Amino acid sequence: MQMILGLVVGVFLLIILVLKTKIHTFIALIIAAAATGIIGGMLPGEVVSCITEGFGSTLGSIGIVIGFGVMTGRILEVSGAAERMAYTFVKVFGKGKEEWALAVTGLVVSIPVFVDSGFIILTPLYKAISGKTGKSVVGLGVALASGLVITHHLVPPTPGPLGVAGIFGADIGQVIPAGLVFSIPLVIVGVIYAKYIGRKINQIPAEAGRGWERVEYSAQKDVSVETMFPDLDKLPSTIVSFAPILLPIILILLQTVLNAFKVTGVLADIFAFIGSPTIAVAAGLILAICTLMAKETREKVIARLEEGVASAGMILLITGAGGAFGSIIRESGTGDWLAEVISKWPLPAILIPFIIATVIRLIQGSGTVAMITAASISAPVLAQLNINPVLATMSACMGAMVFSYFNDSLFWVVTRMVGITDVKEQLRTWSIPTTILWATGGVLLIIVNALFG
Repeated sequence: MQMILGLVVGVFLLIILVLKTKIHTFIALIIAAAATGIIGGMLPGEVVSCITEGFGSTLGSIGIVIGFGVMTGRILEVSGAAERMAYTFVKVFGKGKEEWALAVTGLVVSIPVFVDSGFIILTPLYKAISGKTGKSVVGLGVALASGLVITHHLVPPTPGPLGVAGIFGADIGQVIPAGLVFSIPLVIVGVIYAKYIGRKINQIPAEAGRGWERVEYSAQKDVSVETMFPDLDKLPSTIVSFAPILLPIILILLQTVLNAFKVTGVLADIFAFIGSPTIAVAAGLILAICTLMAKETREKVIARLEEGVASAGMILLITGAGGAFGSIIRESGTGDWLAEVISKWPLPAILIPFIIATVIRLIQGSGTVAMITAASISAPVLAQLNINPVLATMSACMGAMVFSYFNDSLFWVVTRMVGITDVKEQLRTWSIPTTILWATGGVLLIIVNALFG
């Protein structure tokens, strides 16, 4: 009971510090971890040592990858590669299927680029498409945001799922394809809703170029894809734009396949090195520098890389603090006790991180913080129940998708950028679709776990 009291006080303290004080989430996580350990019966020296080791071991496995990933993302932003990806998908899907094109663009762009930044970067694209075709900017924006938020939650090297995978000890080479597979049905659901809301709120850019106007839903204009992207000649080529994203994914997946088939020898050793997440993402970063920034000065390239790293600093600290919290729970013995209790519940164990992430997301708004905290709390429990760490990772990540609203920065980015200011319409535009994605993910998780868990 003392251990459980420590955990309850720690989680309650974390919530209060985040919501009611000016203390940052990183500091709150460390304080909550210390309180959990001391109240749970650990000696003060053990608590300090456990926090330090948990923080270090978590960042030791993923910190470098996060740093390389955000550097790559920044280069894709400033070089025009993200816009080239959008054009490519619109061209492939064809006229009339712009929602699908934007959703798939979001899926790809959000792997290396933070979701808020990705939406802002691609805002001129869906506005231009809306103005040219007459399609609702709301439907197009929701389609793009859905694609962005799905891989932001599910596919490393995005920091959130990368941190969760590290906490659960899941193989990144298995988490990436799992996240991509789960993304397929989710993006279908997202596009269906985007088309629906686009018909209900048919808003397009005003002819004067400023503001918006509401029009009755009607047949769309017939325009060429090239007309939507007037600056094509200034953008990088398709191969060059996609290469920094595809290279690390291919290397990691190849290494995973060779391991699965237990291949040995020189070839296996080579891919064990270049297919490790750290080296693979570094290779993608180097490729981006050498191709997308080839004509820029050394000073400008370094400045762009440092801009990317600056955006990742707090994510690294929060991820490490989450690992420290989980380490306290493991060392205090609370995880063992909870595992024994929860194993007797009718609730599927795979839903434990899903539910914890859901509650935390609703309380404090950040999906990344929610999934990392849920993984930290549930990892010691699931380890005792022999739950597949890859599915556990998906569980925590999908639970954090639920009902994006006022305490989530992406809620404001999406609704304001598509010109929605009415609260009820804001909820319909972004809170409802994220909840639909969350519910769909929960159902998929139960089905997949029943078949393969």
